[in-house]
Amino acid sequence: MKKIVAMILAGGRVNELGVLTLYRPKSAVPFGGIYRVIDFPLSNLMHSGISKIGILSQYRSTSLINHIGVGEAWDFVGRNRGASILPPFKGEMDADWYLGTADAVYQNLNFIYDHNPDLVLILSGDHIYKMDYQPLIKYHLDQQADLTAVFKRVPAGEASRFGLARFAEENDFGGPLKAYDEKPAKVTSQWASLTIYLFNTRVLIEVLKENHEHAQSFHIGKDIIPAMINRYRVFGYKFYGYWGYTQTIDEYYQTNMDILDKPSEFPLRNWEVRTNLCHRDIRDRMPAKITPTAKVTHSLIYNGCTIAGEVHHSLLFPGVKVEPGAVIRDSIVMFDTVIQKGARVSQGIIGSDVLIREQVTIGDDSSEPYETSDLISSNSGISVVGERTQLPPSLSIGKSCTIYPFLTENRFSNSHIRSGMIIQ
Repeated sequence: MKKIVAMILAGGRVNELGVLTLYRPKSAVPFGGIYRVIDFPLSNLMHSGISKIGILSQYRSTSLINHIGVGEAWDFVGRNRGASILPPFKGEMDADWYLGTADAVYQNLNFIYDHNPDLVLILSGDHIYKMDYQPLIKYHLDQQADLTAVFKRVPAGEASRFGLARFAEENDFGGPLKAYDEKPAKVTSQWASLTIYLFNTRVLIEVLKENHEHAQSFHIGKDIIPAMINRYRVFGYKFYGYWGYTQTIDEYYQTNMDILDKPSEFPLRNWEVRTNLCHRDIRDRMPAKITPTAKVTHSLIYNGCTIAGEVHHSLLFPGVKVEPGAVIRDSIVMFDTVIQKGARVSQGIIGSDVLIREQVTIGDDSSEPYETSDLISSNSGISVVGERTQLPPSLSIGKSCTIYPFLTENRFSNSHIRSGMIIQ
């Protein structure tokens, strides 16, 4: 049996997620009621029997470190198992910040040397999917490949946002690559990269060193894969299951809502996703309390919630309180947020520990003109309220608004925030 080490690219922040990633990397953003985005690749590794993991962190990694702990939640504790956080570092010959995905792995070659694996599996820490990596490994070995990357067919209108594979020849499983184009202006294929790369260790070390010595750009998709084609045995492997992308507010919102709307395509309850139940005291909370005044339809509500108002087509994380007369609709509400009497939230993403006071409305004024700003968080009207912010009574917030974290009630001098505005 081949010895495998996995490395998860988990340290980045994307501006498109706005206030959700001000104080955490994208991989640590809460998702689906009790999870973090990184729980999905970690659970895939656990179920695939791969238990030596390096997690490449970078941007404000405290939340990620607290969530991962020692890896116990995913059974990564033991003599031949472990999950190690690998932050960037400054040394005599090393940069103090990752310059790209290839540089991140290059800076941690010692982790690979220490474990001396036959294969290195490199994964993104911010995609939502379920995959057994063992068939990928078998395909890689059967093809005697030096690199096998995983691809999924996407609609032609979306393809230019991704790295795209062009197969020299292909079947239902995949095939050798003749070209790879990173986010081309003109669509060259509909097979989009899932940022899942399986390398032979010797080849990985060789191409990383070459990239480090001679290149000015340090990305696996943009630089390493195109340089390997026609020099090494590079294959693509096709993935057909559900895959949720969370690059933007709209995509993050839709992928969460797919839990409610696409249970046959995205059967989260059957995926056996593991998470750290100690984080935010998830496991110690009482069952959710639904009072006689409550009305709940087509929603997912977790333990510790108290519902006395209405909740429709929404996801509520543990500890959320919805008081009588409050209405939550088409929204995601994170840990321990309180929605007081008469408040109405529609198409909102509400961070943890937010206080929404009486008669606040969010997202109810779609007819008004938008403020114009390059920083509008959503094209679909979704408003985002950052963690620990307090909204004063009777405040009205339009659609596609962004409210920064840690704001107190006296920060809001106007009673109405127009659609598209940013309050920081």
